[in-house]
Amino acid sequence: MLRTHTCNELNNENVGEKVKLSGWVSNRRDHGWIIFIDLRDRYGITQVVFDPEDDKTSWETANIFRSEYVITVEWIVRNRPEGQSNKNLQTGEIEIIVKNVILLSKSKTPPFELDEHAELSNEEIRYKHRYIDLRRRKALENVKFRSRFLNFTRNWFTDNDFLDVQTPIFTVSSPEWARDFVVPSRLHPGKFYALPQAPQQYKQLLMVGWIDKYFQIAPCFRDEDPRADRHACEFYQIDCEMSFVEQDDIFDVVENYLTDAVKNLSEKTIMNQIFYRMSYEEAMENYGTDKPDLRFDLKFVDLTDIYANSEFAVFKSVVESGWVVKAIKLEWQEISRKQIDELTKTAQNAWAKWLAYIIYDDKEETGKRSPILKFMWESEISEMEARLQPKNGDVIFFSASDFEKAVKVLNVVRLELRDKFNLADKNLLSFCFVTDFPMFEENEITGKIDFWHNPFSMPKGWVEAFQNEDLLSIKSVQYDLACNGFEILSGSIRNHDIESLVMAFEKVWRNKQEVMDKFGAMYEAFQYWVPPHGWFAIGMDRFMMILKDENNIREVYAFPKSWKAQDLMMNAPSYIDHEQLDELHIAIVEEDKD
Repeated sequence: MLRTHTCNELNNENVGEKVKLSGWVSNRRDHGWIIFIDLRDRYGITQVVFDPEDDKTSWETANIFRSEYVITVEWIVRNRPEGQSNKNLQTGEIEIIVKNVILLSKSKTPPFELDEHAELSNEEIRYKHRYIDLRRRKALENVKFRSRFLNFTRNWFTDNDFLDVQTPIFTVSSPEWARDFVVPSRLHPGKFYALPQAPQQYKQLLMVGWIDKYFQIAPCFRDEDPRADRHACEFYQIDCEMSFVEQDDIFDVVENYLTDAVKNLSEKTIMNQIFYRMSYEEAMENYGTDKPDLRFDLKFVDLTDIYANSEFAVFKSVVESGWVVKAIKLEWQEISRKQIDELTKTAQNAWAKWLAYIIYDDKEETGKRSPILKFMWESEISEMEARLQPKNGDVIFFSASDFEKAVKVLNVVRLELRDKFNLADKNLLSFCFVTDFPMFEENEITGKIDFWHNPFSMPKGWVEAFQNEDLLSIKSVQYDLACNGFEILSGSIRNHDIESLVMAFEKVWRNKQEVMDKFGAMYEAFQYWVPPHGWFAIGMDRFMMILKDENNIREVYAFPKSWKAQDLMMNAPSYIDHEQLDELHIAIVEEDKD
């Protein structure tokens, strides 16, 4: 046995005991003749002491120890001398006087410091040496938290009668969301498997097969560009499907699970025990996003009608074009010229030409100042103020353009204000269901109508909805869940009627044969009676990122891909040799650069 205890286990009750510990040298301090070493493992730190008067051989061995050497030490636990205890350590009142020591392995100097500042190191260097990076307390805590999260989730859904079913990883390409990752078949030359973007079809087929409550911690694979809240190549979701349910039944399960998860796994507080609900149209109208952060206010106020006959040419032309004028009010904040310029730059990055504002300051003769005041009538200002109720110290920001651009600009300004002025409490979680998404959308480039998101969603109003010639007005029984400005869940009630499903595809110029070809198993299975059913999938990694206050989703993975979608530690993706390519019947063709 190389250890009798871990490095966080010993205390005053163990004084006088002979023990053996193994771990990594965290740091080494020489105090005269005596050497002190903080011995570290995943559990914590214990101070060990090498005194030549107790054992000179061990002391001489300890003289060569450096950071990250792996050692085993043995002898007696004793109290630290009076006044030398460390209240920040679980083991801070004791130390081990060493008489036997073994050097298990040496270490090169690590490529970065393993302290609280290590996260500032180059990410690529940390990820290339992730096995070292995991020795950092914060990185290790994230791995431990993920383990607790997974165990809690599996137990919760199992206790609520869901069956944990593993669906295939090698499957067929499905034109649903992003680009597929494909795998060539050696046994079937010219054919390819696809890694699942989600267990979409399999979990619906489980509903046909009487598995009426399914869940899975499902690996999903999508060839998308990574970003701060989206991991490259692969991610995990808490994937669920339920039979004989309506939207409210799904919401009840989600609310109960997330409430219990936060209570058991986090010190954060849920603002709203009954989660907020709003339609997609309401979310866009009031917050300019389908994932609003509701921990703070700054709700949009519509001012379009005020400026219909304005002398302010900019706003008037916007209204005459059938567009909108919207505003938000920042309450009681001192704002500098530099901050105004930074906010203007943020708005311009969202394709605004400029950012109009009014600052309310009782030091001014009129009580306010702004470059646009001279263009406005007093009646317009009075009506605007009646709606926004500004006070001294408030700032109003305006956005005027077509609806999509206007709300997009005001949304990024709202979020910038949140971050600049700490408007949102990081210890709070605000959940909001966003419902009634459009069933169809128009492609901005081609002008063609296609599905907004999930083609298998039930149209609101069911089959009768397709009688509506205005496809863009049709809503779906589809929903997302936002938390603190992130989308952490998607779901819908399924369109379980096969003829209605075919009708939906026909609306976007895909005929019945195409449905049968691309979704043959589902088309055939639905001939044998399928119950009404619905689903949701929680973005597990993104939710953990929120709970752990991480700014980047990569930090909640044990072995993350880099921001360039690379596994720097394993050097993936990589080239493979010609023999493998030949065996898979694949030829690499050089791109013609002419």
